[in-house]
Amino acid sequence: MVMTGKLDQVFAALADPTRRAILAMLLEDDMAVTDVAEPFEMSLAAISKHLNVLMIAGLISQEKHGRVKWCKLEPDAMRDASIWMQGFGQFEPVHLDAFERFLETELCPVPPKDT
Repeated sequence: MVMTGKLDQVFAALADPTRRAILAMLLEDDMAVTDVAEPFEMSLAAISKHLNVLMIAGLISQEKHGRVKWCKLEPDAMRDASIWMQGFGQFEPVHLDAFERFLETELCPVPPKDT
């Protein structure tokens, strides 16, 4: 099975812990960009880059109300990724942090120790 470009974008967006934290925050409610940025120790420009990656992947949408830009979670964007992962059986229910640890283990084996 070959992943589509959109699915690649979703997985790339989910690969970053900051972006996953942003998605978790948006599960609660829509938020202004400045409120999204508040708990992170990074610049507003850096948060905006993370939000842009999430938006390109279709995981969030943004709307401007007056001078404030609001972010909204678009959960349907994860449906294809969830279906793809469920095809492996071992990932039901989907737990993305566990999936990330699995990939790190499989793709980045620990180098042997010198004895």
